[in-house]
Amino acid sequence: MKESETIEFKETLTQLKRGVISIVSMLNKHQKGKLIFGIKDDGNGKGIDIGKNTLREISKTILDNIEPKIYPTVEKKLLDGKNCIVVKFEGELIPYFAYGRAYKRVSDEDRVMSKAELEKMILLNNKDKVRWDIQTNEKFSLADISEKKLKKFVKESGLNYTSKEEVLKNLELMRNGKLTNVSIILFGDSKNYFKTLNLRCAVFPGIDKSQSYIDAKDFNGDLFELIENAEKYILEHINIGMILKGMKRVDVPEINKDAFREAIINAFCHRDYTVPQEVQIAIFKDRLEILNPGGLYGGLTIKDILTKKVSKRRNSLIANIFHRVHLVEKWGSGIGKIRSLEPDVQFEEVADFFITTFKRKDIITSKQNEGLSGGLSGGLSGGLKELYIEIQQNSGIQANKISKNLNRPIDTIDKQIRKLVKDKLIERKGSKKTGGYYVK
Repeated sequence: MKESETIEFKETLTQLKRGVISIVSMLNKHQKGKLIFGIKDDGNGKGIDIGKNTLREISKTILDNIEPKIYPTVEKKLLDGKNCIVVKFEGELIPYFAYGRAYKRVSDEDRVMSKAELEKMILLNNKDKVRWDIQTNEKFSLADISEKKLKKFVKESGLNYTSKEEVLKNLELMRNGKLTNVSIILFGDSKNYFKTLNLRCAVFPGIDKSQSYIDAKDFNGDLFELIENAEKYILEHINIGMILKGMKRVDVPEINKDAFREAIINAFCHRDYTVPQEVQIAIFKDRLEILNPGGLYGGLTIKDILTKKVSKRRNSLIANIFHRVHLVEKWGSGIGKIRSLEPDVQFEEVADFFITTFKRKDIITSKQNEGLSGGLSGGLSGGLKELYIEIQQNSGIQANKISKNLNRPIDTIDKQIRKLVKDKLIERKGSKKTGGYYVK
């Protein structure tokens, strides 16, 4: 037996107060859990003396010191050949407090919740009353909705266009005569309302952010525009190879396009819009990262979404709209789709961001294997190949930067650059001072 985010061991009943705190921690994180007395930290049974009133005293202590009240199941059980007490509990009325303080479960530890964490939990728990996606805002008016965008959506989703007001009501984007937040970020006509909805993209020369980015761009607009801009930016900054299908050449990105597009859509569909952060695209030499603020919703863990294949929707209205135009599946199959297309994909939560990471592959474009001058049959040699990929991954890079990244003398880099320019594989753009090299 092992402790986890939903199981806690206590050796003796002298640890009952700590046990009550553990109950609250597990409730606030997972809304359920199990507390076992008579088990050592290493999972081996120790056993405890159980008197006539022991179970009742445990129940009373839990009832008296946890708010809101919970009514657990407290049972005597034989575990590992020892007398133990198992407390099972569940509750949905988060946040819960033990002895006047709120706690949360982190791995197998109980930690006091910060004021910000507590406020966020209260906000989420109020659900429909304060759920961001269905909140209305009196400063929005029908004039702020683009009729062109709305008509385009209606056509793509197979609906009939009557009027702005009627369509928005049918899509649940208008309540009691007022527009919701989601109506604006989907079909808004003014970018003044998109200040916290930006997309931030950057390309870094190495494998971390210790070196300054070599390309960066911020985008602003509605959700559909941001999704398209994110996809376009990635395609412009990763390697694109080619394969033959019949008599046609087909572009093949080093990362499956459908996989990273699904991750982009998930980022905008499931992000926390109450957090003043943008969705981020970070392209490194060895990987692509897609980061969306807010982390997983409703107590879900990475293990849950990978093994149990369950999902909870933070923004149901956005998910419903995306589903109408086939951007998302109704039953949250996005993670499975991504993994089927890119098996090496990784998911993690860091500092309240949910991060999807794709490994980059060493794809060589068809140009490299076309007849090159100088008798380089079979494609580029190792040194030229690395140089070509360096420029391909870092459009606009300068020679001195290439020299540093590849750890080669500048004279060697200059000579190799001249070779690739002569073979019409790369070109220089811009002024002598600020310009750099690009793949043709």
